[in-house]
Amino acid sequence: MKYFGTDGIRRIANTELTPEFVHKIAKAGAYVLTKHVENGKRPRIIIGRDTRISGTLIESAMTAGFLSSGADVELLGVVPTPAIAYLTKKTNADMSVVISASHNSFEYNGIKFFSNKGTKIPDNIEEEIEAAIDSGIAFDKEVMHDKLGISEVKEDLTEKYEEFVNNIFSEDIKKFNRKDFFVGIDTANGATYKVAENIFNKLGIKYKIINNAPDGININKDCGSTHLGQLKSFVIENKLSMGIAYDGDGDRCLCVNEKGEEVNGDIIIAMIADYMKKNNQLEQNKVVATVMSNMGLNKYAEKKGIELVQTKVGDRYVLEEMLKNGGNLGGEQSGHIILSDFNLTGDGIVTSLMVIKILLELNKSFSDICKLVTIYPQTLVNVKVKNYDMDKYPEINEIIAKTEKELAGEGRILIRKSGTEPLIRVMLEGKDLAYIDKAANDIALTIEKYLA
Repeated sequence: MKYFGTDGIRRIANTELTPEFVHKIAKAGAYVLTKHVENGKRPRIIIGRDTRISGTLIESAMTAGFLSSGADVELLGVVPTPAIAYLTKKTNADMSVVISASHNSFEYNGIKFFSNKGTKIPDNIEEEIEAAIDSGIAFDKEVMHDKLGISEVKEDLTEKYEEFVNNIFSEDIKKFNRKDFFVGIDTANGATYKVAENIFNKLGIKYKIINNAPDGININKDCGSTHLGQLKSFVIENKLSMGIAYDGDGDRCLCVNEKGEEVNGDIIIAMIADYMKKNNQLEQNKVVATVMSNMGLNKYAEKKGIELVQTKVGDRYVLEEMLKNGGNLGGEQSGHIILSDFNLTGDGIVTSLMVIKILLELNKSFSDICKLVTIYPQTLVNVKVKNYDMDKYPEINEIIAKTEKELAGEGRILIRKSGTEPLIRVMLEGKDLAYIDKAANDIALTIEKYLA
């Protein structure tokens, strides 16, 4: 698609993602939305954002676009993406928007649309919005006088999300909580910086928190789920039971065990799947993941007799598979974990509390539970490119074929274009870390030579 990637529209704020462009996106979104709501009904849209300095600028342009198209807007302020997803359905909104660039650095921002069901809008609706932007049809129909939309600030709605999460876990946490159980939390100076503390306080979980003082430009800066070094040290220095790292908009969660070792999304999925299977809660005895999942997750699922279905990269495709063919647990190695019994999007806070619940109930150390999965060494190299035409250059295909032959079934290669940046991602997996590091860089250099 022209504007939408795997997770909405994402650009550098105020240069590529300008107020003028955002205004067009909003008008096109409202135009498409009105075709999918009841005739004559005035659309109601809720908007949330993360802590980026550009958030209020984009929020203002987006609000103006919706209001001038006759849609009412409710502004929730800084709030995690999963809270918006939940509240869209809970409050019967017609659509919602999250203004965030997720794990990217502060100069980026983005726009994610959610349907009235609390799910990311499907590809065909994104295509309709793109067509409306390019054709200009959404800009030709001005709304006049009493048909203009009205905006309201509704930041107190976030309390409904906090109450929802609290109700899921309060009984079990209170039953199994221990005095010696202490958690480290890294909110990435992002959208969870207030909500996480509110929820953990209500549940009575002891914690120490870092990176919870956003200033507009420090979101994800050397912290959060994409930069675990600080949290690893924090857990070890404070002798904590575990560490939790959210990303900028709060739909991801990665963890650190008590030894300061990373616990990625694949291990978290296996841990939750194991618990749910033993408690007869794993729907269809199935887990949905993506092609980026480690071979170790495949081996775990095979050993445990769990069906593992893999989709293309993107939590939206994981959810689409779950809704279409069943399953109540899915996710990505990056930490987007979907527990569809609770929420229809990745929810970092819910995921972290599910992990805590399991640790408390089993009364085991996190490092012991991590032994469920043997993770194969994996290397990911990003290559900045000007185009994606790899098939035009036989040299690229030759080095890929050569590497596949050398892996001899004891590893794999996955090469894909990024859905959010002008990158080709080269991922290799295998038993020999030194070999896959060298092979991944050799492939990356070859791609760079012809496509950069």
